[in-house]
Amino acid sequence: VQLQASGGGLVQPGGSLRLSCKASGINFTIMTMRWYRQAPGKQRELVAMITSGGTTNYADSVKGHFTISRDNARRTVFLQMNSLQPEDTAVYYCNVDRLGIDFWGQGTLVTVSS
Repeated sequence: VQLQASGGGLVQPGGSLRLSCKASGINFTIMTMRWYRQAPGKQRELVAMITSGGTTNYADSVKGHFTISRDNARRTVFLQMNSLQPEDTAVYYCNVDRLGIDFWGQGTLVTVSS
């Protein structure tokens, strides 16, 4: 299983970024995909998830300004992040649980700063 995340970078407060995570080695269409983040000095937290049927769920802290989506043909999950604030600064990881084993992407750094 490989998860290749991309799309992070430096953005000013109020800006937007779109993260992508391309998966291989799994039957992507049936998998629930997740995005986590880990801010400096904090524990990794679940940000958003999307089921195979397209049902989504979000952490309270990002509801209304993050959107998770998926493109099964491209085996890719996205995280659209709008109205970014400094507290959104973190390394963002995509994740899949396959048969009880967690697989992680390499992480992509999002820095929100003026």
